[in-house]
Amino acid sequence: MAAETSNFESKLAEACARLLAAPTETFEAELNLAIERLALFFRADRGSVVLFGADRTARIVALFPLDRFPGLETGPTLVLPNWMDRARRGLGWTMKRPDELPEAWTEEREFVLEYGIKSNLMFPLQVGDRPIGLISFSTSRSEQDWTPELLARFRLFSVILAGAIDRARAESELRASLAEISRLKERAEAENVVLREEVREGFDEIVGRSPALMRVLHLVEQVAPTGSAVLLTGETGTGKELLARAIHRRSARAERPFVAVNCAALPGTLIESELFGYERGAFTGALQRRLGRFEVAGGGTIFLDEISDIPGDIQGRLLRVLQEGTFERLGSSHTIRTDVRVVAATNRDLEAAVAEGRWRADLYYRLKVFPIEVPPLRERREDIPLLVWYFVTRKRTTLGRNVTRIPDRAMSAFQRYDWPGNVRELENVIERALILSPGDTLLVDDRTFASPGKARAESGIFRLEDVERAHILKVLGECGWRIAGRGNAAESLGMNRSTLRSRMEKLGIERPNA
Repeated sequence: MAAETSNFESKLAEACARLLAAPTETFEAELNLAIERLALFFRADRGSVVLFGADRTARIVALFPLDRFPGLETGPTLVLPNWMDRARRGLGWTMKRPDELPEAWTEEREFVLEYGIKSNLMFPLQVGDRPIGLISFSTSRSEQDWTPELLARFRLFSVILAGAIDRARAESELRASLAEISRLKERAEAENVVLREEVREGFDEIVGRSPALMRVLHLVEQVAPTGSAVLLTGETGTGKELLARAIHRRSARAERPFVAVNCAALPGTLIESELFGYERGAFTGALQRRLGRFEVAGGGTIFLDEISDIPGDIQGRLLRVLQEGTFERLGSSHTIRTDVRVVAATNRDLEAAVAEGRWRADLYYRLKVFPIEVPPLRERREDIPLLVWYFVTRKRTTLGRNVTRIPDRAMSAFQRYDWPGNVRELENVIERALILSPGDTLLVDDRTFASPGKARAESGIFRLEDVERAHILKVLGECGWRIAGRGNAAESLGMNRSTLRSRMEKLGIERPNA
């Protein structure tokens, strides 16, 4: 007996020392090893550690079966009511023979008989007065007469085990909390970067009452609450991003991020890392992990402007995000799941690009769930006076001007002009006019609407192509025919470089020989 007790004390001491010294990441393995060794010492067929959750739920966290019991595995489990009640009250239980079970313990009796349990012992796991679970051993091959000395020492072990489990669980929760804080901080920093990058001068509200605009706004009201993908089409400068923001604000995602990405402004080599992020060391210059725009927009809306500029090799990854909501950062094999609504925009004919094999048909139709065509300004001329006054009112204070009057002649000129650059061009013209207006009257330079080298039509209306061609030629000349780089013509015109090249080709504009 003394030798057995001494051997048991040695095993308990070793198990306690290993559990108390085990770091969080190896604690579970040490716990399973301890249960295995103690089960063998007790000549038990099964040993387990059960931790309590809320509302009388329980979970097996360590298990050692020599003869497997059907349905017994780690994870959620059911502790029979009388055993649960005793453990929660800090009371143990020892059964050396099945006939020791009280008559009133009906469910426990049925369990013991069903699984052929001969002997069973159970000790509560408590931290102070707080019950956290139980440790149990049972036999099915022979009855065991465990001595009071062994049980007393085992009770001491259960106290030490409860403390070790509670410490490991607290450390694990702390690590999880710190990881979540780190993740939220990283996300917040990424969102702040996006917000700083995406702040632009523009509309605060959509301005206009024309039937053409009202039709578009009606479509926005219909699709906004649904969460469906939206494809905005129309000429550059028509306010597609403004409509995308309106869709976001009217959706259930309004409190989550709105992330705008100008695909035309990113080189093809950077679009993938910008959209999906990258891990540290994924490529030269990747000194730290960066979240992609799809990850930052989680739960919200991502606006992909000029989506036609996305290269073919990225279109497949974009399709996967739209269909499955999953992607991987560059340099990582870990799959990330995201819930993002996609609103895309383009001023090109994507259907023609699909027919020519330059764009994936499956991606096009996945984006074109709900298409909205945004009308150019020349198709809603009745909105021009409202927009003119909107820009005058919005910009005059910033520019230090006190304009309160717009001559009828100037307003008529605004309404006759076809505005190839649409609302964006109108905004720039108003800003220039304000700069030239020191008094209370808006002064508009006649050259704003002039077509160099061509006589003005008697009606006062120009052919759109002539005005557009003259305007582009004028800006190209002023910028030294630079289409890329700082101070380029595309930037001055308020359009992206690929759009300008396309317009030049369409209008037959070629750089003159030096």
